[in-house]
Order: sequence, then C-alpha cells, then structure tokens
Amino acid sequence: MNVVATVVFVALFVGIAVLGFASAHWRKGDMNHLHEWGLGGRRFGTWITWFLIGGDLYTAYTFVAVPALVFGAGALGFFALPYTVLVYPMVFAILPRLWIVAKKHNYITASDFVAGRYGSPALALAIAVTGIVATMPYIALQLVGIQVVIGGLGFSTQGLMGDVPLVIAFVILAAFTYTSGLRAPASIAVVKDLLVYITVIALIIVVPYKLGGFGNIFAAIPKGHLLLPPVKDGNLGLQTFYPTLAFGSALALMLYPHATTAVLSAKGPNTLRRNWVFLPAYSFMLGLIALLGYMAYASGIAKLPELAPYFKQYGPQFAMPGLLLHYFPSWFVGVYKPYINPNCSTHKETEMAKLVSLLVKFGALLFIVFLPLTYAIQLQLLGGILILQTLPAIVSGIYTRWFDAKALLLGWAAGLVWGVWAASLSGFKASGYGLHIAGLVIPAYIGLYALVINFVVAIVATLVIGALGMANKQDATVAADYAG
Repeated sequence: MNVVATVVFVALFVGIAVLGFASAHWRKGDMNHLHEWGLGGRRFGTWITWFLIGGDLYTAYTFVAVPALVFGAGALGFFALPYTVLVYPMVFAILPRLWIVAKKHNYITASDFVAGRYGSPALALAIAVTGIVATMPYIALQLVGIQVVIGGLGFSTQGLMGDVPLVIAFVILAAFTYTSGLRAPASIAVVKDLLVYITVIALIIVVPYKLGGFGNIFAAIPKGHLLLPPVKDGNLGLQTFYPTLAFGSALALMLYPHATTAVLSAKGPNTLRRNWVFLPAYSFMLGLIALLGYMAYASGIAKLPELAPYFKQYGPQFAMPGLLLHYFPSWFVGVYKPYINPNCSTHKETEMAKLVSLLVKFGALLFIVFLPLTYAIQLQLLGGILILQTLPAIVSGIYTRWFDAKALLLGWAAGLVWGVWAASLSGFKASGYGLHIAGLVIPAYIGLYALVINFVVAIVATLVIGALGMANKQDATVAADYAG
C-alpha cells in the first residue's frame, strides 16, 4: 500500500463526501419538492452550470477510459475529441427550447416532456425506463475508474474483500445524492474539475519533459497506432466505424438523464447558450488527456516490474494511474409518478425519485461485477446504443408534432431490439456492426444503425396510422411554449 498517496486520497474523499452532504444547505430549498431536489430549483447560473455539465460529461470516462483506449487501440481513441466538438453546435439550438417548454409546464425530465407533447403514458414510460437502464453502464464506467484508482493505491480489488472499497464509495455516493439531490454533484463538480485541470496540466508538462519532448513520444508509437488502418479487401473497417462512432456518441451525449437534468437546472436559456460557447474548453482538455495514452505507451510503463502486475490485472485502464505513479510523488497521486400513483403527494413523488436514483447506482455496480470488459469506454458505448433510441421522440418533439406516439413507440422498440441483438453478437464486448452491401463491409456504430431503423419504422408507421385515421394529435403544449 502506498501510505502517502492513500492518506491524500482518503482526505480528499472525506472532504468531497462532507461537501456532498453539506450541499443540501446550499441555496436551500424545500427538498421535498422534486424540482428542488432534482433540479436545484432551476437556479444555477453560468459558472455553476458550466462546471456541472462539464463535470457530468467529463468524468472517469475522460480521465481513465480515453487514455486507456488510445494506449491500447491507438488512433481510434481520439473519436472522443470530434464527438465532443460536434455536440455543442447541435445542442445550441435544441436544448434551450427544451428548457423553455419544461419551465412553462414544470417538466422535470425528458420523459415528462414526452408525456405532455404526445399525450402517451406508454411512450413516456419507454423513454424513462430506457434512460434509467442506459445510465447504469455509464455510472458503471465511473465506478471502474474508482476501482482502478483504488488498485493504484496498492489495495487489492479482487475477490469479495476487493470490492469493499468500491461498495463504500458507492454507498457514500448514493447517500449524499439521496439527501442533497443535484446540489451535491453541482458543488462537487467545481472541486473535481479544478483538480482535473491541475493534474492534466502537470502531466502534459512533466511527462513530455522527462521523455525528451513530443517528438520522442510520437517516434515511439507504431504507425498502426497513429493512423486508422486503410480500407482492405472491401472492408471499410475503422474508416467508417470511427466517424459513425463520433457522430452517434455526439447525438447520444445530451440525451442521458444526468445531462438533461444538468441542462434543466440552469437559470435560463441564455445561461445554456453561454455554456455551449465555453464548454469546448473541456474538449481542448480532452485532447490533452487523450495524448496521455500515447505518453503511457511511449514511456513503456506497462513493462516496468513495479507496474506490470497492475497492467496485467486492469489492462489498458491502468495507463493513466501508471503515469501518475511513475512520474509523480506519492502525495500527487492521491489527488487523482404517472404510472403507479398519479395522485401521489409532492413528498411521495420526490421520495420515489430518490429511490430510483439508488436503484440506478446499484444496477451500475452489477454491470462492472458481471460484465468485465477490455476497455472501460465500452460501458459508455453500450449505454449510447440504448439512449440513442430516445432521440426521435425527444428531439423531433422539440420541433414538430408530426410523428404519431404509437409510431414512435414502434420505432423505439425496433431500434432497441435490433441494437441489443447486434451488441449481443460479440457478447456485449464490441459496439460495431459490419453491414454487408454489394460486396462491401461497412462497419459502423451499432447505436447509429439502430437509430436509422428507429426513424424508418417511426416514419412509415406514422404515415400508415395517419392513412388509417388512427392518429392521436393530443398535445399539452402550444407553439408559443417553445419561444423565448
């Protein structure tokens, strides 16, 4: 066990936990009301929203999973950079409209909006359940990051006793989220993101200096790791998988419940628009973090006797902790209601939301226990396949009421079934599917293929339902609700 690093880590962990529980008293409101517990009273200004959205989106996925993918798979890992660049222009126009209509009708979640827009409890339930299930592997990715860090401190993470630190972290996370609601991640995000910025800046200066500069780093990387492989024997390979992975991930990113919650907690639509302008600063940081994968590869730390056992146990996930352990002193490493009881009271509704949040975190814990993966980032990509199937109902609903609710439900089911089937072909260990057309093999992100199926079914079904005179145009919103 690394005593100094462990002391620093525990001190930071305790400090963050205390901050999480104390956050219930920050901008105090009645926590029995769902909009106060789940959205912070919709009172977060530009800076808090910036840290909250950034903290929600750039988590252990950024710090552990991206360098791990670059370290193990090379250039493919950089898909995370264009996708975070693509997402902001898209959401600049879309999400302020969602905030406006949600504020006017007191919608707390995207499924609330779908219920009001389409007058379909079944479709709203499908969107809600999909969001819950898709979030489990996303949270599991964060727990994998914690697991790797705990291993880097010298503690065993194997067997029943090895899971104890992870369970403790899970319990504390669940507890302060239960008591403090969104205020906890909002306040913690400020501290966490500042630590991330300091750590990455230190790494990006110290490691290249010790390795003799970026020229030496790139010279040590095999060509196959620097470039995507070319088309071979009619198989387009990563030439199509890479862009579809980036585009599909960009479409999925802001559909996750935790991202939507962060958006709806903002003070107003202009707060969001300012954030979409400044959030690319996180994308710049992500590019630097991805480069750490190459630095870990060039440094040869996986072959060092003191670190080789960790790489054997955790694989590429240990690239980032390995750099910290090898190049930095020990103290620095330590830094590193509508369906069951429609007439329920506000208090009961909030209590149910808290219980569901605990269920999601417990499900995430099961994901990493029973679904071991070579690359932790695969957890996020599996969640993306699911959450993308909510896009037609949510995004199209923000602009038009043309789609029929029954058709959207059919499209959702078709995309979901096909996506899960395609992912199951690899035992849920890969997120690509090769489509065979005219002698060509076109690999692409499963989530994007499933989304195309979803849209096609929804469009055809809407036309058929309309022709049969069975369309339901019920809508609790009006055009003026989206302006502002």
